[in-house]
Amino acid sequence: MAETQKPVILVAVDESEHSFLALKWALDHFFVSKETHKFKLIIVHAVVSPASYLGMAEVGTAEFVKVLDSDLRRSAAITIQKAKDICSSKSVDDVSTEVNQGDPRNVLCEAIDKHHASILVMGSHGYGAIKRAVLGSVSDYCAHHGHCNVIIIKKLQH
Repeated sequence: MAETQKPVILVAVDESEHSFLALKWALDHFFVSKETHKFKLIIVHAVVSPASYLGMAEVGTAEFVKVLDSDLRRSAAITIQKAKDICSSKSVDDVSTEVNQGDPRNVLCEAIDKHHASILVMGSHGYGAIKRAVLGSVSDYCAHHGHCNVIIIKKLQH
């Protein structure tokens, strides 16, 4: 008899405090039972390609692009390690992680489809209307285009 697959919860992390708040929220609400977890946890981190920082790949030297790529990889490793440490602090050690290059909106929606996720948990950066119009809202995009339930965790202002 095949083992029943657990529903997948994806948590999107980046370098922001908001994303780690969302991870802690997911752990506190879906992984409270120490003896057995009913969900499979996958942490996803999107790394923007060095070329997108430059606007176009032709700008800048190849050496500069290599250094930038190295810095982005190092930053991603630190972000993933911080997420794993948060999971360990909550006694959740059975966690998978993924770092994928690309626009975070596409990376997250592709991860939803790839893992047949039931839920995506992510933080809200709390951008104002102008900044959100210029940058676009990753959480808004995922809520409208992701093929699963999306929970957006806001930092509450006291």
